[in-house]
Amino acid sequence: MDKHDEKQPNKTSVLENNNFPVAVNEEDNLESNQEKRSMLKDLEGDKFHVLVLFFLYIFQGIPLGLKDAIPLILSNKNVPYKEQATYSISSYPFSMKILWAPLVDSVYVARFGRRKSWLVPVQYLIGIMMLICSQYVTRLLGDSDDPNEALKPDVGTLTAMFFILNFLAATQDVAVDGWALTMLKPKNVGYASTCNSVGQTTGWCLGYILYTSLEGYGVVTLSQFLLFWGIMYLIITTGIAIFKKEKNTTAVAPESDEAVLAEPELGMVDTYKILWKIIRHPLIPVVSVFLLTFGFGFSAAESITRLKLIEQGVPKEKIAMLEIPMIPVKIGFTLFITRFTVGPRPMNVWLGSFPFRLLFCLILTLLVYVTPLMKLEEGGFPTFYYVIVIGVFALHRVALYAMFVAIMAFFARISDPAVGGTFMTFLNTLANLGQMWPSSFSLWFVDIITWKTCSPKSEPIDISVPTILRNYTRSANNTLFENNHCYGTIEVDECKAGEGACTTLTEGFYILSVTCVIIGALWFVWGWRTIRRLQRVEVDKWRVVKKDEDALKDVNEDEKFKYFYCF
Repeated sequence: MDKHDEKQPNKTSVLENNNFPVAVNEEDNLESNQEKRSMLKDLEGDKFHVLVLFFLYIFQGIPLGLKDAIPLILSNKNVPYKEQATYSISSYPFSMKILWAPLVDSVYVARFGRRKSWLVPVQYLIGIMMLICSQYVTRLLGDSDDPNEALKPDVGTLTAMFFILNFLAATQDVAVDGWALTMLKPKNVGYASTCNSVGQTTGWCLGYILYTSLEGYGVVTLSQFLLFWGIMYLIITTGIAIFKKEKNTTAVAPESDEAVLAEPELGMVDTYKILWKIIRHPLIPVVSVFLLTFGFGFSAAESITRLKLIEQGVPKEKIAMLEIPMIPVKIGFTLFITRFTVGPRPMNVWLGSFPFRLLFCLILTLLVYVTPLMKLEEGGFPTFYYVIVIGVFALHRVALYAMFVAIMAFFARISDPAVGGTFMTFLNTLANLGQMWPSSFSLWFVDIITWKTCSPKSEPIDISVPTILRNYTRSANNTLFENNHCYGTIEVDECKAGEGACTTLTEGFYILSVTCVIIGALWFVWGWRTIRRLQRVEVDKWRVVKKDEDALKDVNEDEKFKYFYCF
């Protein structure tokens, strides 16, 4: 038995301060220091590997951050929400990587390295793509060096550009996740998830918060930002290709008292067969309906609120900076809520958080409504307004993170250990799609139910102008105003050029947000009963890999349809 595991005498000194005893447990301090030294000792030989993984995940997060920054720029340029819905398609690759992940895992050049065979060319492609895009992105965003040239943002091309970048980043994620399992020692594999979470978040902050803030203050343009990171991608990737050797797991000799970490031997065809088995599982249809529909109630408020705040005059760099306080909220609350999601009923936390998230969607809608009322005469917003926004965003995130942690715990509980990675990825894919398609729908539909018009500004009448000429001028302007519905960048600019102002006659955002919340509340009637029943299903009945293939019929065929009844 190790000497650190033996019971040590409890050495406690008691200090007197104003007659209140304060106990200082020296043993706890010793154990804490020993744990720190133990962690550093465990990482011996892996410190460089952890650093490499951290930087690889940072580079993975940068395209994701830039992708999230573009809608703020488009909203600032009065791009219609229908086109914003088109752009939202660029987010889909990261949620659908399960479709090509088996290919990345099974096709490679052994001499170069199983993971480097994909990582190196994919990162080179990202770097080259960024360099090419840096030459054209300014015009794609509708900006021109010629003040007389009116350009409209090319949303279709921007969507294709960032779709490809995110597809490449998702492919890089598959390769890095797999490499982490063999790059680190078996006892340190747990640090891979930390590198993933911290590294990807850091990269996202660089691409979203840092870029939006610098661009807002005129320090850097998107073209310059893409050029810089494109060069960095090429430099870092070249270094990895030349200097970082990939470990051959089949030839690794076992260390002193550690088992060798063997990679799964499932080939590409076998993996797709497992996916088919998962899809055919009797419980998967109801799980699919649940995961693909639960996000509809939140979609309008969560996907449009930030864009509406920009439309109301809040600077986009301020919107990006509001994400900084959300990072400690995410870390702290995630650690806190985890203790309540351990056990056989993790979705109880999810069920408790769902109504609060719906409530805060209504509060987000109210926040958009009161924003113009808080605007100062000089055009800015008071400090207390941003305090309110941070408070509302933070409380909304608490409900969101509680649901996220709970559903991840539920996925971990029901996933078949024999094919845990594939099962978890499949469920995550459904959950992500269940958040994305309602967001795209809301952005598309809000334009249909919103009606704007260009109205003339009230100005004093110039009596020096002849009456007939004055009436003719008004008639021409009125014709211009009547045909202008302030739809898109060009019509908004024409309205301003004609000394008019865009007026919203019917604000579809409020109608859609409230309607979505009502639909979400009605969905919860079914969702409450369904989720509670799913939690009661024994873990063995979720298995897809069994000795007896007929064992998949454990779930009664008649019973599974009862999940679709509300009462």
